Amino acid sequence: MTTLVRCLVVSSTQRRVDHAITIEGDVETVFDLIADIARWPQFHRSAVHAETVHANEKGELVRHWALAGDAAVRAWQTVRRTDRPGRRITFAHMEPEQPATDLRGEWVFTELTPNRTRVELSHQVVAPTGADLGPLLDRIAQESEDCLATLRDTAERRADLDELVVSFTDPLFIAGSVEDAYDYLYRADLWPERIPHVVGLAMTEDVPNVQFFDMDTKGPDGSTHTVRSVRICLPNHLIVYKQISLPTMLDAHTGHWRFTETPEGVIAEARHTSTIKRSALSQLGGATTVAEARRYLRRLLSGNSMSNLRLAKAYAEERAGF
Repeated sequence: MTTLVRCLVVSSTQRRVDHAITIEGDVETVFDLIADIARWPQFHRSAVHAETVHANEKGELVRHWALAGDAAVRAWQTVRRTDRPGRRITFAHMEPEQPATDLRGEWVFTELTPNRTRVELSHQVVAPTGADLGPLLDRIAQESEDCLATLRDTAERRADLDELVVSFTDPLFIAGSVEDAYDYLYRADLWPERIPHVVGLAMTEDVPNVQFFDMDTKGPDGSTHTVRSVRICLPNHLIVYKQISLPTMLDAHTGHWRFTETPEGVIAEARHTSTIKRSALSQLGGATTVAEARRYLRRLLSGNSMSNLRLAKAYAEERAGF
């Protein structure tokens, strides 16, 4: 059970928010689930993308993107220091959300038994005297509760998730410019005209390079499915996506399109990571096993994304004169 001190008044300008949870899992597994920021979007509902900008002996500069509802994304940067021997991870926000002038915190992992871990998450907030910190403290409290609950669920289901999570990458060489290859997949608003299995798509991009869209796709059996996704677009390098509303047989689906320039052209890769919903296996047939569902998903998702990559290849190579 999560315990919470909603707000400890340290001084007239400083507040501290503490959470703790006990997890039935070994300390290394639990520690790794927080240390590995690339895995967060698959298991944390609000997390969309996180990446290390640079790292040195003093720590890492990390960029984060997270959902704020179903139609907006919040982005921020932290400096993070990971102390594995001490089982502690500290972080400090580069530009704290107003009215805070400083926002930092830490994760502490304590081994209670070989298969039981206590996790403590604390935040320290500094603001001018008299500042209204209520909304910020409430959001920190809610996000901390959600994060710790997800951490416990993920750690305690590790063996099950090892079986249910399907993750793979498919690459394709393109003899064209990285700008053209990227643009073809960035312009999702044109997909109904360009990609056969996409039959409809409504997209918004209120913030440059942050896209939300509702997409209708046609499956191999002719049925139509609608999913809502968010995408973070890093021009000519990476497009990261996360499905917000999901097909009924999945608990999560994230992935990316990555573009790597070479002397000869571009290596474009499509990555998918999906979590199968065990309770929905019957949709593929009454006796469908997880292994069969994994093969079905790999075939379906890989087929769609490789089709998209081949279309991007044709577009970029035609523009390059090939």
